[in-house]
Amino acid sequence: MVCASLALVAAGTVLLKRPPEKYVPGERMAGLTETLSRPVPPDYPRVTFVDASQAAGVDFRHFHGTRSTQLPEDMGSGAAWGDYDGDGWLDLYVVNEAGPLTMTPQEVATSPAHNVLYHNNEDGTFADVTAKAGVGHRGCGMGAAWGDYDNDGRPDLFVTNYGENVLYRNNGDGTFIDVSKTAGVAGTKGFWTGAVWGDYNRDGFLDLYVCGYVQYRYDPANIRAKTQQYASLVPASLNPSTYKPERNLLYRNDGDGTFTEVARSAGVENLTGRSLSASWGDFDGDGWPDLYVANDVSDNAMYRNRGDGTFENVSHSAWVADYRGAMGLAVGDWDEDEDIDIFITHWIAQENALYNNMKSEYAGVGAKSGGAMRFVDVADRFGLGQVALDYVGWGTAFTDYDNDGRPDLFVVNGSTFQREDDPSLLVSMRGLLFWNRGPEEGFFEVGAVSGEVFRREVVGRGLAVGDYDNDGDPDAFVVVNGGAGMLLRNDGSTGLTTGGRDRNRWLKVRLVGG
Repeated sequence: MVCASLALVAAGTVLLKRPPEKYVPGERMAGLTETLSRPVPPDYPRVTFVDASQAAGVDFRHFHGTRSTQLPEDMGSGAAWGDYDGDGWLDLYVVNEAGPLTMTPQEVATSPAHNVLYHNNEDGTFADVTAKAGVGHRGCGMGAAWGDYDNDGRPDLFVTNYGENVLYRNNGDGTFIDVSKTAGVAGTKGFWTGAVWGDYNRDGFLDLYVCGYVQYRYDPANIRAKTQQYASLVPASLNPSTYKPERNLLYRNDGDGTFTEVARSAGVENLTGRSLSASWGDFDGDGWPDLYVANDVSDNAMYRNRGDGTFENVSHSAWVADYRGAMGLAVGDWDEDEDIDIFITHWIAQENALYNNMKSEYAGVGAKSGGAMRFVDVADRFGLGQVALDYVGWGTAFTDYDNDGRPDLFVVNGSTFQREDDPSLLVSMRGLLFWNRGPEEGFFEVGAVSGEVFRREVVGRGLAVGDYDNDGDPDAFVVVNGGAGMLLRNDGSTGLTTGGRDRNRWLKVRLVGG
């Protein structure tokens, strides 16, 4: 024991004498994440993703023109799958940014970069039906969410923007109408990012929560001013800490096609958070949907639903008030213990977080939690933490890509740092695919053996997962800031067979309201 202690002290002394290497944005940290990544087990799924964009006719390109070094330009955009025409095949809506914020209104109106709706042709290809559908919004788009707010059986569409948000009602004939004003969700300008539908008061009508990021205003002085990020100086206009947080919105569905904004009275305005994403989920198992909000450089927030139209902020007592740069958010029962866990992607040099819900653990040992929520960050223990240090994580989703019954994780990455050789461009990064090997071992990063697309470096932002070709395995669409989107087709058999047939099975269920 004495020798071991001395060896540790000596090793520490040597390390302290070595000056730290200067961190240069855009450079890999000496292969740090590759060193920290666990070896891929020999029984990994033989599933390959391929870029089917060209063959499928999905020719989406994000942004038109040259960046003007403003924060909103670098944040977008997202995408969402939804069967808008009810034919049983997923269609795709992709959000765009018309171009730099210095564009005139006339330039924005004529920009080739607009939101796009792709109709699924049921043969692996898509048709651009944006003009016919009337959903080709031009602006500084951020995100989108499908939801049937009027209970007519047809998914409607909400789009977030830097500016004013838009609500499109589905007419049922392949077209949509902008009902933002009549529905009561227009007129609120801000920097709006994520949006999520959920029936928080259980009245049978979908309500809508909208994330606000920062109170951004164009100021040439902020572009000239520099702020410190690691060893680099970046324009203050690109640092979210330069700006005060934007409030969040909760639109209560009034059941008559209109909404009332009630975030303040409900207790979910989140005034101190720079929010990028949120998710509804019954985290405490009481039958009422709670709300988790991922905030960038500000405490994340967990709001427990009291069941009376209001929420209680239990972020600190639940141990999820993380101050790191939260970017992407996914919720799911990764360890199959019948409670909802939380996964969060972060900014560079910050580990991912995997908040394990302790509800079932308390119940398993007969302990009483008193109804309180408790989470523990187990990302490092289960292979999701340090492997992310090299990356700026964005869109993420739990998805069982190999159909083994366990939710895996897909992560899209892309830097917010400008390239040193060309500051008009951002630094590219590769995406990550984590295979869930079960609750004892956790996750293994298998992107390197899952197709060339995971070796491709892009400025990734949005992620939408869905089985667009109805073959039983989840596919994905990745939005690339300033670049071409990627439709990633899952070409898996898993390689696991019984009697020559794929061992893993899938089931598709279509629900129809009564």
